[in-house]
Amino acid sequence: MKIKYALTLALLVANTAALAQTKWDLASAYPATNFHTENLQQFANDVDKASAGKLKITVHANAALFKAPEIKRSVQGGQAQAGEILLVNFQNEWQPFGMDGLPFLADSYDESAKLYKAQRPALEKKLAEQGINLLYAVAWPPQGIYSKKPLNSVADLKGIKWRAYSPATSRIAELVGAQPVTVQAAELSQAFATGVVEATMTSGASGVDSKLYENLKYYYDMQAWLPKNAVIVNKAAFEALDKPTQGLVLKAASDAEARGLAASKRVNVESIEKLKANGMNIIVPSAQLKADMKKVGDTMVKEWLEKSGAEGKAVLDAYAKP
Repeated sequence: MKIKYALTLALLVANTAALAQTKWDLASAYPATNFHTENLQQFANDVDKASAGKLKITVHANAALFKAPEIKRSVQGGQAQAGEILLVNFQNEWQPFGMDGLPFLADSYDESAKLYKAQRPALEKKLAEQGINLLYAVAWPPQGIYSKKPLNSVADLKGIKWRAYSPATSRIAELVGAQPVTVQAAELSQAFATGVVEATMTSGASGVDSKLYENLKYYYDMQAWLPKNAVIVNKAAFEALDKPTQGLVLKAASDAEARGLAASKRVNVESIEKLKANGMNIIVPSAQLKADMKKVGDTMVKEWLEKSGAEGKAVLDAYAKP
């Protein structure tokens, strides 16, 4: 009788624990080895540990759950409780999402941090209207140009098949006379291998992830912009957590933001070294190429201001303050 009672009690305790456990799926578009994804996994581990297993977050890397353009909508609709999005991908939906993809607006880690501080209140307000909470954001390393051929000025980009992944990168292609082709991160290596694209602007980290050195010879270290990945959560899913659990999620997110920035800086240096070690020519852009691309950036900031109106101007003004 005692054994039966003990078994019944054990089953009740196990069932109660199972009922008390909350499980979240977190969708990511990048490989498991990417520093953003490793940071996501550490965030999930931290939440698991701090909550004593009460909240379990499963990270689905490499677009296994949803493709990059689908992740925001999936979180908004609750198909995934959380996700990681590249903010610039959603500029057409709301212009301030694309601020950190404007060439040469914020072209260093310090400027990127300053821009994020100016952006964050507007980002949080907009996402909240869409049923989403912003947990944290981490900048990619500075963006450069990968090319199959040498580039001395933007004239060398005319007619080239240019990989685009956001409204901003498509617009750059138009302004330099290239042919934009939309390719997401998970398909990038194959696109270069098959000649679907011949050039792109992305980070050293993405170049290493996709082994671009296998198909390309040149990387121009433009340091053009530092786009941010934002980690978002469905507002209703977050609010369904008890207050202590919400607090530990926010603490883990704050830690992930600081850890991710340090990782981005480290990966920036390591990636350039890896590209070089694998035969990629790392080139400081010519004065002409830099000047040409700066003109492209100036045009895009002007266009962005016209589209974003008072809301965008307010964020840009906040960023411009000393």
